[in-house]
Amino acid sequence: MLGPGCRRCQQGEQIRPDNLASASNTCRIRPDGREFVHCLSFHQQGVYISVVHREIPAPRPGNRERVVELLRTRGALTRADLARLLNISRATVSTVVSGLHSDGLLVESDRATGGVHQRRGRPGSLLTLNPAAGAVVGIDFGHTHVRVIVADLAHQVLTEQIQVLERDHDARHALRTAVSLTEQALAAAEVDRAKVIGAGVGLPGPVNTLTGAVGSSSIGPSWVGLHPADDLAALLGLPVIVENVGNLGALAEVTWGAGRGAQVAVYIKLDAGVGAGFVLGGRLFRGACGTAAEFGHMTVDPSGPICRCGNRGCLETYVSVPALLDQLRPHDDAASAADVVKSATDGNRACLRVLTDAGRRVGAAVAIICNLLNPDRVIIGGELSAAYDILLPPLRAALERDALPFAGSHVTVCRGQLGERAVALGSVATVLHMNKMPSRSKASSAR
Repeated sequence: MLGPGCRRCQQGEQIRPDNLASASNTCRIRPDGREFVHCLSFHQQGVYISVVHREIPAPRPGNRERVVELLRTRGALTRADLARLLNISRATVSTVVSGLHSDGLLVESDRATGGVHQRRGRPGSLLTLNPAAGAVVGIDFGHTHVRVIVADLAHQVLTEQIQVLERDHDARHALRTAVSLTEQALAAAEVDRAKVIGAGVGLPGPVNTLTGAVGSSSIGPSWVGLHPADDLAALLGLPVIVENVGNLGALAEVTWGAGRGAQVAVYIKLDAGVGAGFVLGGRLFRGACGTAAEFGHMTVDPSGPICRCGNRGCLETYVSVPALLDQLRPHDDAASAADVVKSATDGNRACLRVLTDAGRRVGAAVAIICNLLNPDRVIIGGELSAAYDILLPPLRAALERDALPFAGSHVTVCRGQLGERAVALGSVATVLHMNKMPSRSKASSAR
């Protein structure tokens, strides 16, 4: 009898006590790249062993890595900002900045004019990573579109490409479209593929973080079971990280937008689909296998209409853009979210009513989230964020009615600042968060 293999990654060998060396090998779980080690667990008799899974703690980064990470994720900062945020001395900051500057990984710009210069020792100047040291591709797969952006390491968007898709599009066609748009975007930005450090990809559905597979038909039947990170990595020839669009919108808003400074942020994406992302203490919360924050599939009426996920009465069946258009079809010829918002703003009572009802339903759902997570900020994004001024009063009323008093009064509800680019920018952010900077030789060759 042999002990079982690794119970989590299924890659550990079944081993006898005379084969202990094989248990020290490490394995990796994609797509997040976390490293694990096979550890030995002896059976009671001390004869047979099983292999269990334990995450290897990441080594503590040095000050150089911490400065690079902060500039990568926060963008332009002063020396004083770095000292304060990292809790290190100004002298240490100056030493690290000098080294990064010499390696070609950092440039300075004047706070007032934004002009890049090579002078050092200006405490009020802004420090950014050298844009020429690399680039990142961000891909946003929506229910009805693909958007691709290329950004440099200073977070500047260099170019953007977008293609409309059918709502129930074929997944393989969408992947090929993304590859074509990426090629066009890199050419338009005049970025050498060798300088691209990776691509971040957003999908409007749950992605299993242990296997990398799309696990639900809520995005579309043709996506189920696919491994988009593997497929796109092979097609693009680049490292690829795939995330849910709600998570990416949340990451972008917390990094650069309306969620900056929040301890617990909830991002709500009201679009062709309805999703969310939770950022707790500066980190995305994905759940055990990546399906946390499926906000649009909260059941709000067990006897309600059938949802594309297979359940009844999901929130998405009431407040998504297609749902609102369906409600209006007998009474109004609105063809898009923009049409509904404009008509409501102009006083159309039917459009005002569906938006008001949507705000009320979203508010009741947000109240549940507030009772569970106690966020200090809820950010409204997606196409329907254009109707924020109409949605907010009924949303806030339902939130205060249904949430515990302290949880409801503590939370700030605000409109996202990054608009339709939020997911694509979040795709860039997730690559910048997870990838190491280019080596000195690579950065030097990029200059």
